[in-house]
Amino acid sequence: MNVLSQEEWKALLAKHQGWCISIFMPTFRTGAESQQNQIRLRNLLRKAEEKLLAGGLRPQEIKTLMEPAQALPGNVLFWRKQSDGLALFLSADFFRSFCLPEAFVEQITVADRFQIKPLLPLLGGDKRFHILALSQNEIRLLEGTVRNVREIELESVPKNLEEALGYDELGKQIRFRSGAAGGGDRSAMVSGHGAEIDDTKENLLKYFRLIDRGLRDLLRDEGGPLVLAGVEYLFPIYREANTYPRLIEEGIPGNPKGISIDALHRSALKIVSPYFRKDEQDAVAQYRQSSGTGLTSADLREIVPATVHGRVGTLFAASDCRQWGSFNRESGAVECHREMGPDREDLLELAAVQTILNGGSVFLLPPERMPDKGDLNAVFRY
Repeated sequence: MNVLSQEEWKALLAKHQGWCISIFMPTFRTGAESQQNQIRLRNLLRKAEEKLLAGGLRPQEIKTLMEPAQALPGNVLFWRKQSDGLALFLSADFFRSFCLPEAFVEQITVADRFQIKPLLPLLGGDKRFHILALSQNEIRLLEGTVRNVREIELESVPKNLEEALGYDELGKQIRFRSGAAGGGDRSAMVSGHGAEIDDTKENLLKYFRLIDRGLRDLLRDEGGPLVLAGVEYLFPIYREANTYPRLIEEGIPGNPKGISIDALHRSALKIVSPYFRKDEQDAVAQYRQSSGTGLTSADLREIVPATVHGRVGTLFAASDCRQWGSFNRESGAVECHREMGPDREDLLELAAVQTILNGGSVFLLPPERMPDKGDLNAVFRY
């Protein structure tokens, strides 16, 4: 999986020579659907050639321009490193592909600038979350977004309780079984060679601290929530060992071994959705509280220059909407147009990217959830 650096974002935003081709498509890692990845890309590349031909390029010019991308469908190593989506950008002076954790809707754009709006959720943090499936016999870590989920390979984490404690007979000495429905510590029963519950908790704490230590580096740069899945008596013990600051109080009860990844994903989405919506609700509340102070605006012509100069702390952009236009960075003038054309770009996309590149927050909202009229609303820093 690729991570887009700020320098790469700036390169995508820059003006490039001639036609700029932007391709987005979902990809599959395994199964029969993974065999369609190469075919899907070939078809999109062919459509790009047709658009270039219609745009006035000669066949030899098209062949030269498309050559770097034409090597990808047959590149076996490239397809072994896929995530959930592929984004490809190609021009006469630029070629870059990104394997990303987002199942993009299949689309292709040939214009005078790259289309990067489908990448904006990733630029803003993508509302990612993790699910830690806990049991004594197996540990799994899943990474989820609104639409996708994948399992992350764990290297520096003990595979099970026995491995964590380092002796083979533990499974014979201590065995848990769940009791009556409803969970809680009272449902934890211990049997074996006279083991005490306190000793069992101590062993589990050791196990969970090793897991937490292994996850520390992996989740260090993550800002999203972590959801536990497992038999409920394990939850308070893990919380005692946990150092990750965004562990959600509510967990997914039940033995995770018997729950599919998709089912865990659906359950976790219900838990984390209010967490993500809270950020949005707080931002909308801030906008409304600041209205009338001069620190908010719904005027696109005022907002776009402010994003470029780093004045916007929070930006709201209407999802699935576009406003074609141009921005003169020297004069600060903004012109709006009804249709895409030469030297025109999506001003909503430009504002969103510039806001985040300057350290602000962006919320892509349905028009009915925008805090004010218009396709762009902003809270200024000053």
